[in-house]
Amino acid sequence: MGMLAKIRRMYFRDKLSLREIARRNGISRNTLRRWLRQEDVTEPVYPARVTPSILDPYREQLEAWLSADRHRPKRDRRTARVMFQHLQAQGYPGGYGRVATAVRRWHAEGGATRHRSAFVPLRFEPGDAFQFDWSCEYAVIGGVRRRLEVAHVKLAASRAFLLVAYPMQSHEMLFDAHRRAFAAFGGVPRRGIYDNMKTAVDRVGRGKERTVNARFLAMCGHYLFEPEFCNRAAGWEKGVVEKNVQDRRRQLWTEAGQRHWPTLADLNAWLTSECRAAWDVMTHPDCPDLTIAEVWQNEQPHGQPNPAPFDGDIEQPVRVSATALIHFQRNRYSVPTEVAHRVISLHVYPTELVLVAEGKVLARHARCFERYQTHYDWQHYIPLVQRKPGALRDGAPFAEMPAPLRALQRHLLRRPGGDRVMAQVLAAVPVHGLEAVLVAVELVLASGAPNGEHVRNGLDRLSDPGLPRGGVSTTLILAPGHQANVNRYDALRSAQVREVPHGH
Repeated sequence: MGMLAKIRRMYFRDKLSLREIARRNGISRNTLRRWLRQEDVTEPVYPARVTPSILDPYREQLEAWLSADRHRPKRDRRTARVMFQHLQAQGYPGGYGRVATAVRRWHAEGGATRHRSAFVPLRFEPGDAFQFDWSCEYAVIGGVRRRLEVAHVKLAASRAFLLVAYPMQSHEMLFDAHRRAFAAFGGVPRRGIYDNMKTAVDRVGRGKERTVNARFLAMCGHYLFEPEFCNRAAGWEKGVVEKNVQDRRRQLWTEAGQRHWPTLADLNAWLTSECRAAWDVMTHPDCPDLTIAEVWQNEQPHGQPNPAPFDGDIEQPVRVSATALIHFQRNRYSVPTEVAHRVISLHVYPTELVLVAEGKVLARHARCFERYQTHYDWQHYIPLVQRKPGALRDGAPFAEMPAPLRALQRHLLRRPGGDRVMAQVLAAVPVHGLEAVLVAVELVLASGAPNGEHVRNGLDRLSDPGLPRGGVSTTLILAPGHQANVNRYDALRSAQVREVPHGH
């Protein structure tokens, strides 16, 4: 319509010739004549030009993927980049731009119905706030596909972010995520923005009324930041970290979910390095000329100093069974037998369990997130087998002894009284240390015929190692000895010859 109106003004008002109008607008004179002869001022509509595309053989497959994703949750839908990679695996030789254009056109034509809402843009001062959120992801760890709870911590001003994966959402995991994030950011903002997660809020009241968890408040008081909680179903109030969850799932977790990780610690180390590397590459949305790392450097002086890490353990009482085991999350852990039938304190950390009684640490165990597992420390049962040596034969904890001790046990239990001799060997472990006992046992096994006498001899050597090889201190001073001198003998002999007459 605009071109037709322009041509009519040039011809009827400005009195230009058809040749001049054609030259200025790049339109043929025949087309101009046909347009100017029309009675109604309507621009003609031409059919769209149909040109073959390199994407045409794969368009049906692409639309099938888009239709399938329409019925999936939003977090599980594939991006155009992921679909482009899948098409490449099927032989698509084109570029990403054509695929992205086709995806946008499919959505614009109503391929996926979306509810679009309007939001208020947010702005934060440097060092003012950070936002926290959890997301559910999956990864292969130790050969098993596991569900992980990933903590997302993001500075609201500089947009620096950190991801940490955990087996579950719990207080000790929440506190550990804050410790790692503040260490990576080099400071603590003045506010923390959260949703109404159960690890922080015990009860949600009217409006902004919240009953905050006491342990969570203790962490906030330690790091000196003020917690703020969003309204119900108002995720846009922490939209910075909400978008981070979506972006990292599409960009970072796509690779993490495809790789196999030996342990969760290896996955978290990779996530930390990838997040720090992304700071140097990604541009800040409000300052396109600066990277996130550069804006983060400017934000650091405005934050609070990072104090010593918060001791984010969860303490609870546990009762020790008759078999010197405590129960925690459907698993069992051993403690020294001296505290059997007693109630002791269990300190729960993200990766460790510490058992304490009367201010003394009794045992430490690596935390297990499987179910119905029993974790023994065979040294906890050494005092008990001194009174009950027969328990060595079938005792479950002693199946985890080092290989030299198990080999010696097999030899000794074939002879009468071997269980008592083995109990004596184990009794030397708390006295002399495990390494010294293992050396003595290996010497006994090397003899070829280990028996009770050999073991007792080895234990005697451990208990009486002999005189020290160093020098002995004394107040006596050793005088230098006489030097051998044969000339003295010749001098005495010549003197005797001179004194005796020749006639005698």
